[in-house]
Amino acid sequence: MELAGYSSVMSTRTVDWTALRRREGEPATEGLRERKKRLLRQRLSDTATEMFMDRGFDAVRVSEIADACGVSAKTVFNYFPTKESLVLDLGETTLNSLRTTLADPDLSPVEAVLEILSGQLEALTSWLAAQDDWSQAKAVLLRFGMLIRSTQSLRAYQRDMTDQQIAAAAEVLARRAEMSPSDPEPQIAAGALLALWPIQFQALRRHLHCAQTPEELHHEVTADVQRAAHLIDTGLHVLAPTRRNS
Repeated sequence: MELAGYSSVMSTRTVDWTALRRREGEPATEGLRERKKRLLRQRLSDTATEMFMDRGFDAVRVSEIADACGVSAKTVFNYFPTKESLVLDLGETTLNSLRTTLADPDLSPVEAVLEILSGQLEALTSWLAAQDDWSQAKAVLLRFGMLIRSTQSLRAYQRDMTDQQIAAAAEVLARRAEMSPSDPEPQIAAGALLALWPIQFQALRRHLHCAQTPEELHHEVTADVQRAAHLIDTGLHVLAPTRRNS
């Protein structure tokens, strides 16, 4: 997201917030039409985020975001089903990643989730490393986090998205273990794996205050996530393919 008008924190139109809402790279076979749609989607999300950061989520109407981008409100909702998804579209990316990476038979469930989390963390710390002012870049990230935590509808959207992610993960884990998604084992395993996301977010917020470099931040956050993942991995060894009698 580029924060136009956010000069109190960093110079205008220099902050690329895409890292906070990690997107897939440009497809190799992307046509002109697909590229235009992808760029408009990114512009809508970036514009919405900068407006939310400047004025507060509840104070900004979708029609204002549409006007700023030269499109209709209907067009905005064609790309984003809700106002909240304009800023929290990382949840959809994570949901898709869970369905594919978690299904990889060459990765354990914990390894698959760590791969997704590592990619998201790498995108964020790479963005930090590219900024001219480390202290100001950290301040921007902290303010973005505060926007989420201080907005009830955004927190509710996150909870709903987490429920969807847990359900998707349970389905994949059930297939891997030849169980039903309604069995307790894939349900509790999915919940435990998705709990690594708040661990990473909390570690980011905690270490962002004292880390001196993006590399140090990456190391400290990764260490915290891996400690939690190790605990989960110990319990998930029992989640192996098995035939159950009815």
